[in-house]
Amino acid sequence: MNERLHSVLAQRGIPPESLAEVCEVDPKTVSRWLGGRVPHARHRFRVARHLRVEELFLWPAPERSVRQQAAGSEQELVTTYQNRASVPRDTWLSLLKGAQEQISVLVFSGTFFAQSNPHVAKMLAERASEGVRVRLCFGDSNGQAAAIRGQEEGIGDTLAAKIRASLTYYRPLLSEAGCEVRLHDTTLYTSMFRYDNNLLANPHVWGQPASANPILHLRRADTAGWFDNYAQSFEAVWATARPWTPDQEGPSSHGQD
Repeated sequence: MNERLHSVLAQRGIPPESLAEVCEVDPKTVSRWLGGRVPHARHRFRVARHLRVEELFLWPAPERSVRQQAAGSEQELVTTYQNRASVPRDTWLSLLKGAQEQISVLVFSGTFFAQSNPHVAKMLAERASEGVRVRLCFGDSNGQAAAIRGQEEGIGDTLAAKIRASLTYYRPLLSEAGCEVRLHDTTLYTSMFRYDNNLLANPHVWGQPASANPILHLRRADTAGWFDNYAQSFEAVWATARPWTPDQEGPSSHGQD
Protein backbone atom coordinates (compact mmCIF):
# COMPACT_ATOMS: atom_id res chain seq x y z
CA MET A 1 0.00 0.00 0.00
CA ASN A 2 1.23 3.50 -0.84
CA GLU A 3 0.76 5.06 2.59
CA ARG A 4 2.11 8.43 1.46
CA LEU A 5 -0.39 8.74 -1.38
CA HIS A 6 -3.21 7.72 0.97
CA SER A 7 -2.05 10.27 3.55
CA VAL A 8 -1.75 13.22 1.15
CA LEU A 9 -5.19 12.53 -0.35
CA ALA A 10 -6.71 12.41 3.15
CA GLN A 11 -4.96 15.59 4.29
CA ARG A 12 -6.00 17.46 1.15
CA GLY A 13 -9.55 16.11 1.26
CA ILE A 14 -9.17 14.94 -2.34
CA PRO A 15 -11.08 11.81 -3.43
CA PRO A 16 -9.17 9.19 -5.46
CA GLU A 17 -11.64 9.69 -8.29
CA SER A 18 -10.22 13.15 -8.95
CA LEU A 19 -6.83 11.59 -9.75
CA ALA A 20 -8.52 9.37 -12.30
CA GLU A 21 -9.97 12.47 -13.97
CA VAL A 22 -6.69 14.38 -13.89
CA CYS A 23 -4.72 11.45 -15.33
CA GLU A 24 -7.55 10.33 -17.66
CA VAL A 25 -7.47 6.77 -16.37
CA ASP A 26 -9.99 4.34 -14.93
CA PRO A 27 -10.67 4.68 -11.16
CA LYS A 28 -9.52 1.06 -10.80
CA THR A 29 -6.10 2.15 -11.99
CA VAL A 30 -5.91 4.70 -9.17
CA SER A 31 -6.91 1.95 -6.74
CA ARG A 32 -3.92 -0.06 -7.94
CA TRP A 33 -1.67 2.98 -7.32
CA LEU A 34 -3.02 3.23 -3.80
CA GLY A 35 -2.33 -0.46 -3.43
CA GLY A 36 1.32 0.02 -4.25
CA ARG A 37 1.64 -0.16 -8.03
CA VAL A 38 3.92 2.55 -9.47
CA PRO A 39 2.24 4.61 -12.24
CA HIS A 40 3.82 5.48 -15.56
CA ALA A 41 6.08 8.55 -15.49
CA ARG A 42 3.51 10.85 -17.12
CA HIS A 43 0.89 9.87 -14.52
CA ARG A 44 3.33 10.32 -11.62
CA PHE A 45 4.04 13.84 -12.85
CA ARG A 46 0.33 14.74 -13.14
CA VAL A 47 -0.53 13.32 -9.71
CA ALA A 48 2.38 15.13 -8.00
CA ARG A 49 1.45 18.41 -9.67
CA HIS A 50 -2.23 18.01 -8.78
CA LEU A 51 -1.41 17.25 -5.13
CA ARG A 52 1.36 19.88 -5.02
CA VAL A 53 4.02 17.55 -3.61
CA GLU A 54 7.30 16.24 -4.95
CA GLU A 55 6.99 13.15 -7.12
CA LEU A 56 9.83 11.49 -5.19
CA PHE A 57 7.89 11.90 -1.96
CA LEU A 58 5.01 9.82 -3.33
CA TRP A 59 7.23 7.33 -5.15
CA PRO A 60 10.75 7.26 -3.65
CA ALA A 61 13.62 6.06 -5.81
CA PRO A 62 14.47 2.35 -5.39
CA GLU A 63 17.25 1.35 -3.03
CA ARG A 64 20.72 1.39 -4.55
CA SER A 65 23.91 -0.39 -3.66
CA VAL A 66 26.27 1.13 -1.10
CA ARG A 67 28.82 1.81 -3.83
CA GLN A 68 26.24 3.61 -5.99
CA GLN A 69 25.08 5.69 -3.03
CA ALA A 70 28.64 6.71 -2.16
CA ALA A 71 29.37 7.72 -5.74
CA GLY A 72 26.15 9.72 -5.97
CA SER A 73 26.84 11.51 -2.69
CA GLU A 74 30.29 12.54 -3.87
CA GLN A 75 28.79 13.99 -7.03
CA GLU A 76 26.16 15.91 -5.06
CA LEU A 77 28.37 17.54 -2.42
CA VAL A 78 29.42 20.96 -3.74
CA THR A 79 31.09 22.21 -0.57
CA THR A 80 30.75 22.36 3.21
CA TYR A 81 30.76 25.28 5.65
CA GLN A 82 31.83 25.15 9.28
CA ASN A 83 28.71 27.04 10.34
CA ARG A 84 25.91 29.09 8.86
CA ALA A 85 27.78 32.39 9.21
CA SER A 86 30.51 30.96 6.97
CA VAL A 87 28.18 30.84 3.98
CA PRO A 88 28.87 33.99 1.90
CA ARG A 89 25.91 36.35 1.69
CA ASP A 90 26.34 36.40 -2.08
CA THR A 91 25.69 32.65 -2.13
CA TRP A 92 22.32 33.06 -0.42
CA LEU A 93 21.36 35.91 -2.74
CA SER A 94 22.50 34.29 -5.97
CA LEU A 95 20.67 31.05 -5.21
CA LEU A 96 17.47 32.91 -4.38
CA LYS A 97 17.65 35.14 -7.45
CA GLY A 98 18.54 32.23 -9.71
CA ALA A 99 15.65 29.94 -8.72
CA GLN A 100 13.34 29.21 -11.64
CA GLU A 101 10.98 26.54 -10.28
CA GLN A 102 10.88 26.41 -6.51
CA ILE A 103 12.19 27.86 -3.25
CA SER A 104 11.51 25.66 -0.22
CA VAL A 105 12.60 26.57 3.30
CA LEU A 106 12.25 24.47 6.47
CA VAL A 107 13.33 26.02 9.78
CA PHE A 108 12.20 26.67 13.33
CA SER A 109 12.57 30.46 13.35
CA GLY A 110 14.96 31.21 10.47
CA THR A 111 15.57 34.63 12.02
CA PHE A 112 18.82 35.16 10.14
CA PHE A 113 17.08 34.58 6.80
CA ALA A 114 15.32 37.92 7.08
CA GLN A 115 17.77 39.81 9.29
CA SER A 116 20.65 39.19 6.92
CA ASN A 117 18.52 40.30 3.99
CA PRO A 118 15.87 42.91 4.90
CA HIS A 119 14.37 42.64 1.39
CA VAL A 120 13.90 38.87 1.46
CA ALA A 121 10.08 39.02 1.42
CA LYS A 122 10.10 41.37 -1.57
CA MET A 123 12.61 39.17 -3.37
CA LEU A 124 10.55 36.05 -2.71
CA ALA A 125 7.44 37.79 -4.00
CA GLU A 126 9.32 38.77 -7.15
CA ARG A 127 10.43 35.20 -7.73
CA ALA A 128 6.84 34.02 -7.22
CA SER A 129 5.63 36.55 -9.79
CA GLU A 130 8.02 34.90 -12.26
CA GLY A 131 6.39 31.51 -11.66
CA VAL A 132 8.62 30.18 -8.87
CA ARG A 133 6.74 28.20 -6.23
CA VAL A 134 7.70 29.59 -2.80
CA ARG A 135 7.12 27.45 0.30
CA LEU A 136 8.23 28.56 3.75
CA CYS A 137 7.76 26.21 6.70
CA PHE A 138 8.42 27.56 10.21
CA GLY A 139 8.04 25.96 13.61
CA ASP A 140 4.73 26.30 15.42
CA SER A 141 5.48 28.68 18.31
CA ASN A 142 2.75 26.99 20.36
CA GLY A 143 3.87 23.47 19.49
CA GLN A 144 5.66 20.86 21.54
CA ALA A 145 8.60 20.60 19.14
CA ALA A 146 9.55 24.25 19.59
CA ALA A 147 9.13 24.00 23.36
CA ILE A 148 11.38 20.93 23.56
CA ARG A 149 13.97 22.49 21.27
CA GLY A 150 14.03 25.63 23.43
CA GLN A 151 14.62 23.52 26.52
CA GLU A 152 17.39 21.54 24.84
CA GLU A 153 19.19 24.72 23.81
CA GLY A 154 18.70 26.20 27.26
CA ILE A 155 16.78 29.22 25.99
CA GLY A 156 13.28 28.30 27.20
CA ASP A 157 10.50 30.33 25.59
CA THR A 158 12.94 32.45 23.60
CA LEU A 159 12.69 30.20 20.53
CA ALA A 160 8.91 30.59 20.40
CA ALA A 161 9.31 34.36 20.60
CA LYS A 162 11.90 34.25 17.81
CA ILE A 163 9.50 32.30 15.62
CA ARG A 164 6.74 34.85 16.09
CA ALA A 165 9.14 37.73 15.43
CA SER A 166 10.52 36.08 12.32
CA LEU A 167 7.07 35.43 10.85
CA THR A 168 6.26 39.16 10.85
CA TYR A 169 8.68 39.62 7.95
CA TYR A 170 6.66 37.28 5.77
CA ARG A 171 3.11 38.55 6.37
CA PRO A 172 3.12 40.38 2.97
CA LEU A 173 3.64 37.03 1.21
CA LEU A 174 0.29 35.64 2.34
CA SER A 175 -1.51 37.63 -0.33
CA GLU A 176 0.98 36.74 -3.07
CA ALA A 177 0.04 34.06 -5.58
CA GLY A 178 2.54 31.24 -5.57
CA CYS A 179 3.66 31.84 -1.97
CA GLU A 180 2.70 29.61 0.95
CA VAL A 181 3.68 29.83 4.61
CA ARG A 182 3.01 26.91 6.95
CA LEU A 183 3.82 25.95 10.53
CA HIS A 184 5.12 22.54 11.57
CA ASP A 185 5.29 20.77 14.92
CA THR A 186 7.87 18.12 14.12
CA THR A 187 11.28 17.24 15.50
CA LEU A 188 13.55 19.19 13.18
CA TYR A 189 16.82 17.39 12.57
CA THR A 190 17.95 19.64 9.72
CA SER A 191 17.10 23.12 8.52
CA MET A 192 16.80 23.22 4.73
CA PHE A 193 16.98 25.88 2.07
CA ARG A 194 16.19 24.56 -1.40
CA TYR A 195 16.57 26.54 -4.61
CA ASP A 196 15.63 24.27 -7.53
CA ASN A 197 18.43 21.67 -7.66
CA ASN A 198 20.61 23.36 -5.05
CA LEU A 199 20.03 22.69 -1.37
CA LEU A 200 21.74 24.06 1.73
CA ALA A 201 21.26 21.49 4.51
CA ASN A 202 21.98 22.64 8.07
CA PRO A 203 22.12 19.52 10.33
CA HIS A 204 21.29 20.11 14.00
CA VAL A 205 23.58 18.99 16.81
CA TRP A 206 21.72 18.35 20.07
CA GLY A 207 21.73 21.31 22.43
CA GLN A 208 23.29 23.72 19.93
CA PRO A 209 21.58 26.42 17.88
CA ALA A 210 21.34 25.70 14.17
CA SER A 211 23.60 28.66 13.42
CA ALA A 212 26.52 26.94 15.19
CA ASN A 213 26.28 23.78 13.09
CA PRO A 214 27.73 22.98 9.65
CA ILE A 215 26.05 23.47 6.30
CA LEU A 216 26.24 21.10 3.35
CA HIS A 217 25.75 22.59 -0.10
CA LEU A 218 24.22 19.85 -2.23
CA ARG A 219 23.41 19.86 -5.92
CA ARG A 220 21.06 17.24 -7.26
CA ALA A 221 22.72 14.56 -9.37
CA ASP A 222 21.18 12.25 -11.94
CA THR A 223 20.90 9.47 -9.38
CA ALA A 224 18.96 9.61 -6.13
CA GLY A 225 21.10 10.39 -3.09
CA TRP A 226 21.43 12.86 -0.24
CA PHE A 227 19.60 15.61 -2.09
CA ASP A 228 16.52 13.50 -2.73
CA ASN A 229 16.50 12.16 0.83
CA TYR A 230 16.42 15.69 2.20
CA ALA A 231 13.86 16.77 -0.43
CA GLN A 232 11.58 13.89 0.56
CA SER A 233 11.85 14.79 4.24
CA PHE A 234 10.82 18.36 3.43
CA GLU A 235 7.76 17.09 1.58
CA ALA A 236 6.83 14.86 4.52
CA VAL A 237 6.95 17.77 6.97
CA TRP A 238 5.20 20.13 4.55
CA ALA A 239 2.34 17.67 4.05
CA THR A 240 1.56 17.67 7.79
CA ALA A 241 2.15 21.38 8.43
CA ARG A 242 -0.78 23.79 8.81
CA PRO A 243 -1.24 27.08 6.95
CA TRP A 244 -0.07 30.11 8.92
CA THR A 245 -2.97 32.29 10.07
CA PRO A 246 -1.40 35.36 11.80
CA ASP A 247 -4.54 36.29 13.71
CA GLN A 248 -4.41 32.97 15.59
CA GLU A 249 -0.75 33.19 16.56
CA GLY A 250 0.40 34.21 20.01
CA PRO A 251 1.64 32.83 23.33
CA SER A 252 -0.17 29.70 24.42
CA SER A 253 -2.63 29.86 27.25
CA HIS A 254 -0.43 27.53 29.28
CA GLY A 255 2.47 29.92 29.25
CA GLN A 256 4.73 27.56 27.30
CA ASP A 257 5.39 28.17 23.62
